[in-house]
Amino acid sequence: MAGAGEAGSGARTPRSGDRVPPHSEEAERAVLGCALQDAARVLDLCIERQISPASFHVQSHQSLFETMLALHGDRKPVDFVTVAERLRETGRLESVGGEDELARLIGGTPTTAHAEYYIQRVYENHLLRRIIDAARVVTEDCYRGDVEAESLLSTAEEAFFSLSEKRMATERTWEQLIKEEAKEIEKLISEKKGLTGVSTGYLDIDHKLLGMQRGDLIVLAARPSMGKTSLALNIAENVALGERNQPPRPVAVFSLEMSAESLVRRMICCRARVPAQLLATGNVGTEQHGLLMGAMDKLGKAPIYVDDTAGLEALDLRARARRLKRKYDVQLIVVDYLQLMNFSKFAAEGRQRETAAISQALKGMAKELKVPVLVLSQLSRAPETRDSKSAIPKLSDLRDSGAIEQDADVVMLLRRPSRYKNDPEAADQRLAIVDIAKHRNGPTGEVHLNFEESFTRFENRGMEGGVDASTAEDAEGRI
Repeated sequence: MAGAGEAGSGARTPRSGDRVPPHSEEAERAVLGCALQDAARVLDLCIERQISPASFHVQSHQSLFETMLALHGDRKPVDFVTVAERLRETGRLESVGGEDELARLIGGTPTTAHAEYYIQRVYENHLLRRIIDAARVVTEDCYRGDVEAESLLSTAEEAFFSLSEKRMATERTWEQLIKEEAKEIEKLISEKKGLTGVSTGYLDIDHKLLGMQRGDLIVLAARPSMGKTSLALNIAENVALGERNQPPRPVAVFSLEMSAESLVRRMICCRARVPAQLLATGNVGTEQHGLLMGAMDKLGKAPIYVDDTAGLEALDLRARARRLKRKYDVQLIVVDYLQLMNFSKFAAEGRQRETAAISQALKGMAKELKVPVLVLSQLSRAPETRDSKSAIPKLSDLRDSGAIEQDADVVMLLRRPSRYKNDPEAADQRLAIVDIAKHRNGPTGEVHLNFEESFTRFENRGMEGGVDASTAEDAEGRI
């Protein structure tokens, strides 16, 4: 039973207010006693269960366990003699109760058969104490009143989720990893889907990426007015509607620049293939009106969740994404765009450091939620200052920080030759080039798409009038 009044010696860690923090001295003593008798097995179990010296409530127990771990890490025996010697060398033997206490620990643990149960008790009590500590910090911040409530909410959620994340983290042996991968390989062979990730809806992009992979940070970068937002929204639409024989998947869109209303209108016009300018003036004919209604009906059923909060903090965005994942199981997250995000904790260190922290947070979010994160990014003006032969965007043109390139699993650089008068392909007004400049786990290279500027839609190069020139079967065969 947890609480005060349990057997054992040594100072306790401080109380929480007027109450004793959750702990079990008997369980702690049992773990130490087991470790003194069967160190190799018991200490490995402790390490696997993430037991550390801080997991023990009694301070003398912390010192004892720390000493055992140090000996174990040095590949030295861990027993009555070696532990007593090490404690004597470090001047801590008397503070833990001397050799008599070591003897009591061994004598009070007649068997090591129940070591896992004792370890679990210590782990659970430590987790409870950490929850209490996290709650106390948040409570004190609330009473101080010098931090915005929304920021505190994000901090609280991050603190508690980090506890959950560490709780769920487990080490897997190499054998387990091989077995898991073998199952995945057999699944790929039997299903013959060609894609291992979420389809973008664009054949040649999917051909190179095999879809957008879970846990990947995918950066889509371009100079202003190249259409990066349009391409990202087209991809979001394709994923949510299940284009190209894929199942519909929920998508979260964080639009830091465009309002939700503007985003919805753009997507409707894009889907209907009706120029937004016509709709803005109300100069829409009967046929176009029908197309707009059809697009609204189709998109109205799409599992797309839009958050248009401006200037989001990195931790706030991550918290919101976490809630959307938990509530709707979103399978793709789109962020438009990185340079509009903030990370106040690093703001004083300069924009470059802040951008690097944001990039790292986005990668962490992708890995944590196990979904692809498609984040838009600006390019610097460098391509416009170079001559026509070298005006093609490069990875080094990513704005504000080289960390974006480092953290990204995929970097796609978008350009439209018609926007560069000296480009040899400038005459093709519809041509858009997606340069997959970085691909951590696959090939790089350029992909050509068509861009219908009047209604901001990117299409596979073989599409005319919104209909693929190739059949769906042929499309699958190319991937």
